[in-house]
Amino acid sequence: MRILIDIGHPGHLHLFKHLAHRFIREGSEVLFTAREKEFELELIRTEGFRYKSFGKHYKTIYGKIWGLLKFDVQMFFTGLRFQPDLFISHGSIYAAHAAFLLGKKHLSLEDSGNMEQIVLYRPFTDVILTPDVLPEDLGPKQIRYAGYHEIAYLHPEYFTPNPDVYNWLGLNPGERYAIVRLVSWNATHDAGHKGLTNEDKTRLVKKLSEQMRVFITSERALSDELKPYQIKIAPEKLHHALSFASIVVSEGATIASEAGVLGTPTIYINTIARSYCQEQEKFGLVYNTSDSEKVFALIDHILRQDREEFRKGRSLLLKSKVNVTDYLYDFIVNRYGNHKPSPNLTPINN
Repeated sequence: MRILIDIGHPGHLHLFKHLAHRFIREGSEVLFTAREKEFELELIRTEGFRYKSFGKHYKTIYGKIWGLLKFDVQMFFTGLRFQPDLFISHGSIYAAHAAFLLGKKHLSLEDSGNMEQIVLYRPFTDVILTPDVLPEDLGPKQIRYAGYHEIAYLHPEYFTPNPDVYNWLGLNPGERYAIVRLVSWNATHDAGHKGLTNEDKTRLVKKLSEQMRVFITSERALSDELKPYQIKIAPEKLHHALSFASIVVSEGATIASEAGVLGTPTIYINTIARSYCQEQEKFGLVYNTSDSEKVFALIDHILRQDREEFRKGRSLLLKSKVNVTDYLYDFIVNRYGNHKPSPNLTPINN
């Protein structure tokens, strides 16, 4: 089977990496495509996958409009050359359009319900798989399953936290630390929404620093005041850092949910509500708020609790969900078949 997987965010690579490795081990050929937004290519190279880069991601509205045309064309010709049996993505407009033009199937995973993107890919998509907690009704193509994207790569069967992370971070074993995640606010779904103000960011780091070391991971350049706190580990090691952190404060839903799935207490600060983060609050793992003042009270509340309580919450969460990678594999094989690759098709070079 030949599979083309398009990713638009580092989390998308994590979502599909174990699935891709399994298909490759069984003789299938997998090609990743990506735009250079954050550290997608570094993660792809770390996993050893074949890939095709379409160049820089566009941040402005006009750039995104131009990118829609440019990346559609690049995806079409990449698909024409690679001849995949199946396109897979996390709601990729480009993969959906190319699949349709090439007469192939496109399988989309969706967990955000961003309709401004969904309306552009849904007509050209075969199936849209969504967590069962997603409130949006996406029509007859939608199939719900009991899980989150983050479980696909952070389930205990696929991920074991490495305590060497303390050494990677320059800490003593067991030393307490916090991770703060800041986003760029230039995605299409970010329009009109907000998280922490610049004043809040400084105040947050100061408060946390009074009790522990603080590390910031950010989609955009940090101010001179915050630069000393920027985390300095390889991107593929970030999940280990999230796992051992005492607390995570995140403007981004992906890292908030990742930390929650790992059993790390997290505050998700954003005016964009995410259903999976809201459900994780029921397990005492992710606290959701759009009020920056509430963040500071929540920090005190979380740090007073025994960390073991959060581990229990994680255990209960995982018991209520499927192993998402295994679910995806079974779904693809049952619906699309596990065809062996043809030796006569032209390979893609990086």
